[in-house]
Amino acid sequence: MKPMKLVAAVFALFTLAAPLAPAAAQNYPSKRVDYYIAFVAGGESDVAARFQQVAFRKLFKQEMTVQYKPGAGGGLLWAQLNSLPADGYSIVGINLPHIVLQPMEGIVQYKTNDITPVYWFHYTPDAIVVASDSPYKSFADLVKAAKAKPGDITLAGSGTNSANHLAHERLNGLAGIKTTYVPFKGTGELNQAVIGRHIHGALSYVTLAIGQKTRMRMLAVALDKRHPQFPDVPTFKELGFKWVDGAYRGVAVPKATPANIQKQVSDMIAALNKEPDLRKQNIDGGFEIIDIPVEKNAAFMNERVREYTEIAKRMGLAK
Repeated sequence: MKPMKLVAAVFALFTLAAPLAPAAAQNYPSKRVDYYIAFVAGGESDVAARFQQVAFRKLFKQEMTVQYKPGAGGGLLWAQLNSLPADGYSIVGINLPHIVLQPMEGIVQYKTNDITPVYWFHYTPDAIVVASDSPYKSFADLVKAAKAKPGDITLAGSGTNSANHLAHERLNGLAGIKTTYVPFKGTGELNQAVIGRHIHGALSYVTLAIGQKTRMRMLAVALDKRHPQFPDVPTFKELGFKWVDGAYRGVAVPKATPANIQKQVSDMIAALNKEPDLRKQNIDGGFEIIDIPVEKNAAFMNERVREYTEIAKRMGLAK
């Protein structure tokens, strides 16, 4: 073939092939997505994934399998994250502050920088709850009792060096009080301890307050505005504290995942987060929807790490 004809043929071939790349990207996801959760079934991470599973099938006409790999408070799966296929079809649920606090504690086999988040989709706001028949009718009542007898007030939470534990330390620091944190392994045990008044209350989430609405009273919540299901409960901001936070949930992919595939996964989760039924389920259940895509993740994580590190110093985790 003559040189000019060869060039023309190559150009024609390139022209025909060029549209295939965008088309391939538009076809994602074109098969089943495996969604790994770092905790046992039935928890809030599982509930969130099940909402997403239904929306995924509805929007993309594909299957999303939810698989559980619990252990070490999530650390077992997160340490294995980078061994999964980096093709966008293996995604992992991640949580804050867990992926920041656990490496500080030093008992897990991963570092925060080993995790590659591509989307943060909601958080469960921190909340203080007491039994419905508790003598503490307000946040002020609890603070007054804590100041009268430092260390005497006991507040439950889920796990050690967890989001609840961090919230407990934040409460003590902001309110200038000393209360005692009591970690529980499961929500069921925690519920019974609060309702039975074996402890004075709990640092938990709005989701618990909704689920136990007739048996527990919420005293304050870490939201920008009052929760619509609890119009009489003040926010910490109203009480004079800079506290809008909770347990964040997102999705990560293996570090080797190419940038364009990270973006595809990010866009897919964004689409799920906009699905009307999923949004209603989240809001009704006490989950606060957020949208932190892959391109905004670095700034978001920097701010989270900075804030968590300050509180972790009081927990003895950070220098």
